[in-house]
Amino acid sequence: MTTNAQFSMGPGTFAVPLSMHRGHRRALAERLRSAGVPEGAVVLLQGGQQPQEYDTDRELLFYQESFFQYLFGVKEPGFLGAVEVGSGRAKLFMPRLPESYAVWMGRIQPPGHFREHYGVDDVRYADEIASVLQAMKPAVLLLLEGVNTDSGNSAQSASFDGIGSFKTDRKTLYPHIVECRVRKSAEEMKLLAWVNAASSAAHVEVMRRCRPGLMEYQAEALFLHEVYDKAGCRFTAYTSICGCGPHSSVLHYGHQGAPNDGQMRDGDLFLNDSGAEYHGYSADITCTYPVNGRFTPEQRDVYQAVLSANQAVQAAMKPGVPWPDMHRLSVRVITEHLRDMGLVKGSVDELLAAHIPAVFMPHGLGHLLGLDVHDVGGYPEGTSRIDEPGIRSLRCGRKLEAGMFITVEPGVYFIDAVLEPALADARTRALLVPSKLERFRGFGGVRIEDDVAVTVSGAENFTHVPREVKDIEAVMAGGAWEARPEGALVR
Repeated sequence: MTTNAQFSMGPGTFAVPLSMHRGHRRALAERLRSAGVPEGAVVLLQGGQQPQEYDTDRELLFYQESFFQYLFGVKEPGFLGAVEVGSGRAKLFMPRLPESYAVWMGRIQPPGHFREHYGVDDVRYADEIASVLQAMKPAVLLLLEGVNTDSGNSAQSASFDGIGSFKTDRKTLYPHIVECRVRKSAEEMKLLAWVNAASSAAHVEVMRRCRPGLMEYQAEALFLHEVYDKAGCRFTAYTSICGCGPHSSVLHYGHQGAPNDGQMRDGDLFLNDSGAEYHGYSADITCTYPVNGRFTPEQRDVYQAVLSANQAVQAAMKPGVPWPDMHRLSVRVITEHLRDMGLVKGSVDELLAAHIPAVFMPHGLGHLLGLDVHDVGGYPEGTSRIDEPGIRSLRCGRKLEAGMFITVEPGVYFIDAVLEPALADARTRALLVPSKLERFRGFGGVRIEDDVAVTVSGAENFTHVPREVKDIEAVMAGGAWEARPEGALVR
């Protein structure tokens, strides 16, 4: 098998060594052996299937299942994959395509093509899987079954005709492969750094071209063009959130019911939450800035509150620090600023005890990031969510470890659906300043989101966009912005 196969979209795009996935398979096999799994066991995963649009013959763009992508890096649908726990050797099982495929879809590649390209030990047809596995005589088939603690959805176990004749285990694999994905390899970090650089450059271009009268979807379209045209990113990590004015306070704006269809107005803030995806790996970046390129005093105050929280968290991040503590740090900093602005009253500790920060930041500080934009592993077995306002929405409850990749995304929002109940409750109203808050109706919100790697001694920010007020205003006025230095990767 070859050792130098790569995934690339061509000149100027990142060349991902497909040997990265062989390293993932070996790491998983070593972890399973260390956990006492017999060497004769075989991991069996099923890749994604080609989706159709309802009852039509329209094929939607295929996106590989994330665990299968992690272990094999296969871009085509309909595959299964097996990994021997004892040796780490891997087999792929490919679909047997009809002859008509060559007419409509292109050349039908033989098994040897996929063996060499994906760097596995053998490739057979999927309809041979039962006989091939029988010959391997596995002690047990380890199947992927478990609940994603972020989405609440379950992973799909591999299935094939004849699986009933094998001993199967549906409990062991999931927590181990999740833990492998939580800590990124050096190759993954390089890829994530590149996706972040591509996404950062696109954000800066949108910032430069933002102006009153622009439609929100035009800003989205510009981001999509930049990451695809300049970096070969055919996919984005999620639907872009491009909200102006009051829309910037809608946390997941941009869905089909609110499809980035507002017009940017002079004096409003614009919140752009967009990230590219490449070879399955995601960026997740949010920038907030004034449409006309100049912050008002109130916009500057709110923005500085969020930026201070973001910077305080990144300065405090290091291995061993519980992520919920970082959330609490972010809301403490925000609370101090809100009190200085006169929007809340009382001591900071009193405001925190009453959960007042959740009125302004109802979401969690950040989430693991990688193959999924909300990556797996945020709440391993034995770790539970904290049932308090705001922090109950935190997508990660574990201690930081070197090799984790996580978003830092504090925010301050003025959301009527949150403010009105708080003002109607005598206990919380006593700590708010209604007359001041009234001036912020329709203000929207500010979110500042960076993608950060946890290092052995602290953290490194992979996002490189203007963050200080003076830098944002300078770039929006036509000033230069230097790209991230070449090779500035996590250490």
